[in-house]
This record gives sequence, C-alpha cells and structure tokens, in this order.
Amino acid sequence: MLTREEAVEIFTKSGALLTGHFRLTSGRHSGQYMQCAQVLQYPESAAKLCEHLAGKFAGTDIDTVIGPALGGIIVSYEVGRALGVRTLFTEREQGVMSLRRGFVIDPGEKILVVEDVVTTGGSVKEVIDVVREKGGEVIGVGVLVDRSNGKADFGVRTESVLKLEIESFDPEECPLCKQGIPVVKPGSRQV
Repeated sequence: MLTREEAVEIFTKSGALLTGHFRLTSGRHSGQYMQCAQVLQYPESAAKLCEHLAGKFAGTDIDTVIGPALGGIIVSYEVGRALGVRTLFTEREQGVMSLRRGFVIDPGEKILVVEDVVTTGGSVKEVIDVVREKGGEVIGVGVLVDRSNGKADFGVRTESVLKLEIESFDPEECPLCKQGIPVVKPGSRQV
C-alpha cells in the first residue's frame, strides 16, 4: 500500500498534479489542477496506483470492474488486472452513457465502478445507472483522486487513492488574477 506522500509524489512527478493558475471546466479558477491522464501514460505508475486502489477492495466479492471512457478505461483495466477479474468500460452514445461493443452485464453480477478523478461524480453516477439498468449490483466505487471535498455521494462504499481539497474561486474574486498571474485552461474539455 502507498502512503499519501508516495501517491502525491507519483502524481506530481508525472505532471498530473500541477501548481499555477488554472481556469477549470466549471469556469472557476484554482491554484492547483489534476490531470490523471499524465500519470496514466506511465504503466508502472498506473499499476502502482491501481494496485493500491484494488487493495482497498481485497476480499470483496467482485465479478467485474467498469469505468467510464475515457478516464476510467485504464483505471478499470489495471484495477481489474490486480483483482483478477473482467473489465469493461462505458462510453457516451449521442450524449448518453451506454454499454457498447457487445459488452454484457449479467443480472446479479457484482460490479466495482472506477474512475480517475471525481469532482462532481456525474460520470460515475451515470455508470452506476447503466450497471443497475442491466441488472448488475454496484458493490463499490473506487477513484484514483477524489477532489469532491466530500460532496460526491454514490450511496455505496467509496474508496480513493488520494483525497485532494483543491480550492477554487469565482474569477471576480480570484486572488491569483489579482496578483496578475496569467490563467491557463488545461484539461480534456477545452472552453
């Protein structure tokens, strides 16, 4: 198992945890930013983080691990590998989270839902809905980074490798803007 300090070091060394002045997808500003894709490009680091996450569910009866495309695919695969179970992913089809590519969930199948980063938990909730619609039983949620500040509640056991409380500000109140520090828009969803 990793210590919090070891996890932070892995995220920081890979460039996944950044410090600066960022405009978030929400439009708010922050002095920190988490982009898990940066750490997931390194198989050894991804394996360490996902093995740690899988270890939190050791001894739990899990048939399958599932995550949302795009961020949850590698996490699902690595957690499933560590647990020795099948892995799936969901993806959006015309804006709706769906199970595609011939993937099937059997009624009563015990499913662990995983994701790279949770802020509001919207994608995870959509995956949970898909699993339940197919008759699967969601036994837990695992995330690499929980930055929801305790606000994401999935109604099931939830574990994370790292909890980060990343402060954010309305642009009009942003102390970084007031200091004249240029703002950058990182991430996968460009504004």
